[in-house]
Amino acid sequence: MLEDGMVMPNWLMQRAHLTPERIGLVYNEKEFTFLKLHEEATLKFLKLKNFGVEKGDHVAVLMKNSAEMVSLLHAIFYAGAQAVLLNSRLTEEELRWQLEDAEAKLAVCDASLIGKIEASNTSVISLDQLNQAEELAYTPEKEFNLKQTASIMYTSGTTGFPKGVQQTFGNHWWSASGSLLNLGLSENDKWLAAVPVFHISGLSILFRSVIYGISVVLFDKFDAKSINQTIMTKGITTISVVGTMLKEMIEEMGERKYPKTFRCMLLGGGPAAKSMLEECKEKKIPVFQTFGMTETSSQFTTLSPEYSISKLGSAGKPLFPNQIKILGENGEEKAANEAGEILVKGPNVTPGYWKREEATEKNIINGWFRTGDIGLLDEEGFLYVLDRRSDLIISGGENVYPAEIESVLSGHPSVKEAGVAGASHEKWGEVPHAFIVLSSNAEKQDLIDYCKEYLAPYKIPAYITFTSELPRNASRKLLRRTLKEWANEDQSR
Repeated sequence: MLEDGMVMPNWLMQRAHLTPERIGLVYNEKEFTFLKLHEEATLKFLKLKNFGVEKGDHVAVLMKNSAEMVSLLHAIFYAGAQAVLLNSRLTEEELRWQLEDAEAKLAVCDASLIGKIEASNTSVISLDQLNQAEELAYTPEKEFNLKQTASIMYTSGTTGFPKGVQQTFGNHWWSASGSLLNLGLSENDKWLAAVPVFHISGLSILFRSVIYGISVVLFDKFDAKSINQTIMTKGITTISVVGTMLKEMIEEMGERKYPKTFRCMLLGGGPAAKSMLEECKEKKIPVFQTFGMTETSSQFTTLSPEYSISKLGSAGKPLFPNQIKILGENGEEKAANEAGEILVKGPNVTPGYWKREEATEKNIINGWFRTGDIGLLDEEGFLYVLDRRSDLIISGGENVYPAEIESVLSGHPSVKEAGVAGASHEKWGEVPHAFIVLSSNAEKQDLIDYCKEYLAPYKIPAYITFTSELPRNASRKLLRRTLKEWANEDQSR
């Protein structure tokens, strides 16, 4: 039974009532008013009922960015169900595991992706099958309880096992509110979304659109030339990017300057290079560096452009509803400039992990979420992230956990031990570098081919080094920081 919480009108329904003729979405040059989006969502909701979707059910979505995906997500909320966002880059095995763990009642996917999950135990339909279904007479959910779970996204923990992060309507509401209080709002705002909607960065933009009443210009994939052209000619005011995207956009722009109407480049996915920030400052590109995660329903802190050089490497200060503190190993709160674990607290922090009570209790203590990241706050309260979950690799904006790759590699009959760390990479920021202790002869390509069976392409080691032993401390814990040093030494040779 859901606890009582603040109740609000269904967001898209309310937005369609307040500003029906305002453009809510642009995809492939086609415009959708908020009223049209509402009508499309209602139509899909009535069709979903053919497949037994009821309030509280989990409906998985395996789709690439599209207008159809946007209306489907709202249709799921109209049904009172919860959307399980699946990463289309994952392997069949990874997707099958997540579907089973999420206890999805139904999975809806692009026709081109149905082969990835049709062998699962979940009922699977293509978008075409949904669109061809009969419309049944049902009443949509007209209100959202802010304590109600809206979405579930899977993220790997340090153990390498995926966990379903529950994100409530309240989490999304306060994430949008915190961003609004920081960035402000204009009736002419347009947010360009070229990040995947199955990531929190993409999904959060869709929620902001209906809450703020602004247009989203949605791309199905990132292309620097097309995106720069759209910013230059279509009145885009805001875009969310990771470092690799920003770098390509700057290179493609050359000597051109963005128009004055463009006011915010939200940069996530790890600290930015000094040279790139200096170039952005010279070209007057308004870069806002951020720190956030799936568990905080997008950005939690933001560094304004005026501090991009003076506070180089900082992720800024917390958004208005949020709090941060740094704790030492014994639970003591650290003073300014002292490193420790980053803990965050705020109404946009997840209430917990799906079916992972132990992990929830371990990570959320008295409302404070233990990020596992190591960082510090300077004298002025600016956050510096020293390690993104010390072992985390951020490759092209994707989170890659070494333990997951190590677990797969260790399953190969010729592998005795495996250790993985991030190696610097000019294009992707970092890529996985595996260090292997063999028990019998094997070729590097054999191990790569083996990984391809179990891991998404961006998780497959870009480099493999055979070694006689792995670095460990006295308690035999793998020293991934040493591995990282090894990886970067290898790259510098």
